[in-house]
Amino acid sequence: MRRTGIGLLVLVCAGAATALAQQGASATADEIIAIVKAQWAAEIADPKNMAAQMKDVAEDYTEFDGDYATRLDGKAMNMRLGEATGSASGKTIASEMANPKVQVYNGDVAILTYNYVGVTRDKDGKTEPSRAKSTRVYVKQGGKWVMVHANFASDPLPH
Repeated sequence: MRRTGIGLLVLVCAGAATALAQQGASATADEIIAIVKAQWAAEIADPKNMAAQMKDVAEDYTEFDGDYATRLDGKAMNMRLGEATGSASGKTIASEMANPKVQVYNGDVAILTYNYVGVTRDKDGKTEPSRAKSTRVYVKQGGKWVMVHANFASDPLPH
């Protein structure tokens, strides 16, 4: 009987630890998704304010983007490119995340994958949908999540 009690206690503790880990992963997922949505809100509010849009990006950030044939290295380069395109004729007016999935590793690395769906409006007021497949990699540095890499790819309409 004593062994059964100890075995049951071990199972209960293991179950509680698993539940706490899942709860922590869920809180991390919510935090990561909130960071992305805050970045989008900053872009909609002021497309030229790259400091606000990139406040949660590491200095050594890297990016693959369908607009460029090579990897973009560094937060500074991405900010310069963002400032240049922030004055483009189109303005993002809506951004949404479909099918988000956050995978958390060791409590300090998180990978977010999702489909981006948005709407842009040109200088003449015409709106156009935009779509992308996205992956963002975050690392916890100094108690704060920062994006260290992203891959943004086109998501063509099915034929």
